[in-house]
Amino acid sequence: MRTANPADTCTVPQSPHDIPGLDELPDAHQRQLRAFLTFLRVECGLSHNTRLAYARDLRDLAQDLTAHGIADPSTIEPRSLADHLGRLTSERGVNHASLARHLAAIRAYCRWLNARGALEEDPTEPLLRPARWRRLPKTLSPSQIQSLIEAPHAPAHAKGPPLWLRDRAMLELMYACGVRASEVCDLADDDPVRDVAILRVRGKGNKERVVPMGMPAVHWIARYRTECRPELARKANHHQGRLFLSRTGRPLERTAVWVIVRRWATSAGLKGIHPHMLRHSFATHLMTGGADLRVVQEMLGHASLATTEIFTHLDGERLHETVAKHLPLG
Repeated sequence: MRTANPADTCTVPQSPHDIPGLDELPDAHQRQLRAFLTFLRVECGLSHNTRLAYARDLRDLAQDLTAHGIADPSTIEPRSLADHLGRLTSERGVNHASLARHLAAIRAYCRWLNARGALEEDPTEPLLRPARWRRLPKTLSPSQIQSLIEAPHAPAHAKGPPLWLRDRAMLELMYACGVRASEVCDLADDDPVRDVAILRVRGKGNKERVVPMGMPAVHWIARYRTECRPELARKANHHQGRLFLSRTGRPLERTAVWVIVRRWATSAGLKGIHPHMLRHSFATHLMTGGADLRVVQEMLGHASLATTEIFTHLDGERLHETVAKHLPLG
């Protein structure tokens, strides 16, 4: 019997409403939370993964409030929210970045409750935002990127479709275009346009952008489409026209992308590698090579230039290292 490939079996909840523990909340919490999650999907157009993050954070809030005698969100007060945030840090050891994200979810939820009339006042107004250190993203050197991308190879005595071609094409594309793992999963088969070497990407908020592809990525995607994907697509009629498919012919999931990247990183002798590091490396290498900040912002799909500017700090760090190394009195 064939052992299941973990990259093909990883699953995530199909809906934020499927988050464990949501059904165990008091009716008032359940009703408002489900309505808010629907609002995020229909009115705000937030991505599936963003809505999952909101759902988990707000479920934790509702569970904690219920445990401390607040079974209805209409009775939430600033003190109860401050106590909840305090317990997150003291009892669960939540770091500053996670606490800031958690507070952002609570603010959005309470403002929505206030706008609907479920809360007379917004209880998050008196709460201060936690101070956050801006951590520089971890990146790979060009030689490490090359080792990772070239790691996929055909196993000895392999049977079935050459999945290593899928993995090589995926790694090439993630570095060449700086796409997120979730965006890789959402790519349609016709999103890479070979004739003009561009990739259409649907990012956060379902916003579409166009990113140029390098010729290596064009080459390996063409090989995957010709030599691997048709065989995978025949195994299932519900692949929805996605570009990257699992062993069973289903659309590849985000968690599977993580497994694939880590598997080949280990094969290449690299540790602590995750998909977002290819995106960070894409941006950093562009900035180091002299690319315009606005151009990098467009290719990454950042709504704010401030988000992209962090890569200029990375470049600055390298400049300081260069000066310290080569300037006699540096």
